[in-house]
Amino acid sequence: MQPDFPLRKIIHVDMDAFYASVEQLDNTELKGKPIAVGGSSQRGVVAAASYEARKFGVRSAMSSVLAKRNCPELIFVKARFDRYKEISQQIRTIFYEYTDLVEPLSLDEAYLDVTTNKKGNPSATLIAREVRQRILEKTGLNASAGISINKFIAKVASDINKPNGQKTVNPEEVIAFLEHLDIRKFYGVGKVTAEKMYKLGIFTGKDLKKKSIEFLEEKFGKSGGYYYHVVRGIHKSAVKPHRIPKSVGAERTFSENLSSEIFMLERLDHIAGELERRLKKSEIAGKTVTLKIKYSDFTLNTRSKTLPYYIADKALILETAKELLYQEELQNSVRLLGISLANLNTEKKENTEDDKEAILVQLKFDF
Repeated sequence: MQPDFPLRKIIHVDMDAFYASVEQLDNTELKGKPIAVGGSSQRGVVAAASYEARKFGVRSAMSSVLAKRNCPELIFVKARFDRYKEISQQIRTIFYEYTDLVEPLSLDEAYLDVTTNKKGNPSATLIAREVRQRILEKTGLNASAGISINKFIAKVASDINKPNGQKTVNPEEVIAFLEHLDIRKFYGVGKVTAEKMYKLGIFTGKDLKKKSIEFLEEKFGKSGGYYYHVVRGIHKSAVKPHRIPKSVGAERTFSENLSSEIFMLERLDHIAGELERRLKKSEIAGKTVTLKIKYSDFTLNTRSKTLPYYIADKALILETAKELLYQEELQNSVRLLGISLANLNTEKKENTEDDKEAILVQLKFDF
């Protein structure tokens, strides 16, 4: 009997502490030491932390001041994105030896659809192990992997046995796996959403599964439907080799906090110009402009406006960003401003691709 949703053999490969591991690989003196990639200044932010640093609570996006407070022996290393991109490309070359259905999420992680693959290997578990070994041999770096019937479960599974491990969730194990999973482990459930779920008595997948779709949509809007389906193992999104962006943006962190709107408008002019260049390079336009404001106390505020027409022009982007800036009074001095454009003219194309009929496979097939 076949289910009414597509089952695939999906691998999610996630490099272990990628940026930090590259730095330890290239500089043997850093091996085994707590390091953070990022700036060490008062306004610096951790881009990545080694596992040695994570033991002290150092995490990405944490301020450098707090990271140093948590781990006094922490060593800061300047980011080298050209190097990370170089190694990332080597890793992707390995992926393509197995399948053309590769969807990179970032420099250090990607989905692979190996339902049918170039090696003719029916076991996604064995392919994942082989891919991880090939990455180690080629780059000297460790990777973890999750293997299951769809992207959602594969991504969740890749975190289970980190670092340098993998987890397979077979079709017949999916429901039990999700029911016992802490709600914080569900991909798409952030800290704020998790706290809201706790207040509603939702602590595990089993708790979430008890809630009706009407209840979840009432409490979480469109995301409610997503939660309702994924906890039942339903996630129809295919691996997209040419991933279409949901939004395009540009932002700047300032060396000194800005308290004057005049200075903010000057910065927004530059940011809008950068965004225009990115949009035109990709031949993309959008309708929804979002202004991102991060205050000096790290509080984040976003304001959006959807226009009745597509735009990609700097003047129109800046005009809308100004309107959003003046929409409400600023709460504090500002350390970061950003502008992004969503509701893109690429979304119709992506939806068409998602609607293509997917190959269904039997519920019990070899992983």
